[in-house]
Amino acid sequence: YATCHVCSPSRASILTGKYPARTNLTEWLGGRPERDYEPLHHGEKLTALPDEEVTLAETLKEHGYATANYGKAHLRKDPKTYGFDEAITGWVRSYYYPFSGEYSKTLPAKKGDYYTDKLTDAALDFIERNKDRPFFVHMEHFAVHDPIQGRKDLVEKYRKKLAAMPEQDGPDFILESNPDGPALKEEELKALAENDELQAHQDARVWWVKQKQDNVEFAGMLEATDESLARIRAKLKELGLEKNTIIVFTADNGGMSASNQYRGINHPRKSLDSRFASSSLPLRGAKGWNYEGGIRVPLVVHWPGKTKPNTTSHAVVTGTDYYPTLLEMLGLPTLPEQHV
Repeated sequence: YATCHVCSPSRASILTGKYPARTNLTEWLGGRPERDYEPLHHGEKLTALPDEEVTLAETLKEHGYATANYGKAHLRKDPKTYGFDEAITGWVRSYYYPFSGEYSKTLPAKKGDYYTDKLTDAALDFIERNKDRPFFVHMEHFAVHDPIQGRKDLVEKYRKKLAAMPEQDGPDFILESNPDGPALKEEELKALAENDELQAHQDARVWWVKQKQDNVEFAGMLEATDESLARIRAKLKELGLEKNTIIVFTADNGGMSASNQYRGINHPRKSLDSRFASSSLPLRGAKGWNYEGGIRVPLVVHWPGKTKPNTTSHAVVTGTDYYPTLLEMLGLPTLPEQHV
């Protein structure tokens, strides 16, 4: 489980070993405006992860590890402040060159280059240069965050695949936790959504959820991310490091929501497939909600000689667990005064 349903607090938990309430980061940095209909309001808002936090990267660096951070980050300061020797991070407005963001602009790239691929190139270069010493790569791919923009060759692959698939039954969108089930016709859903009595209660707002996972751009983004991990594993094998490297794959929050009333902000129906391209069905909610769909995330741990391939653990894990667990896995002393 992620410790929060949005990015910054969850990412801070992974690096500090603390819950959002302890770091005082309980909303994505930059934040969203408060809404009149929300019964709870924010307290004091921080502008960045506090410098006094001793991050996982700082601790590993103290023990001789080379450290690097690539991707989104979203803690509002230069990642080198938090213990990373090298970093190329930031928010991008397009996955195609030229990339926006102060640090992302430093990526060696040319017209037609795709952001996920170039971040991976940077990580591979770092691994190559540090192959003779311990290293920690914190790879925080911006994908699959909006803008929903897949790599063109992969988008075409999935467009052809989708065209060859039989059309799915049922409406494209259903109502979140609809008590009548997802079989309602579009006209019936629309009538329910426009019910004056329902709309009068702000705590009973209507949420549309994408039922059909058929966005070819999103699929292309996802496969590019899979390719990135495959390339990193291939590099480790090439360097003879695959048996001495731990890989942890997870996410900072649940899947992208498909609601056209996300947090009360109305989006045109046509924008649902470009900005909100997916959903967390059958889990309730998605990114931005404290339901399972917003905080339940994938977790894969590859520890050669220790974890058994193709097995599933039913242990409950959350974002605060990575810091102390990784230290123990590496045979390093834990820091109970810092992490949980």
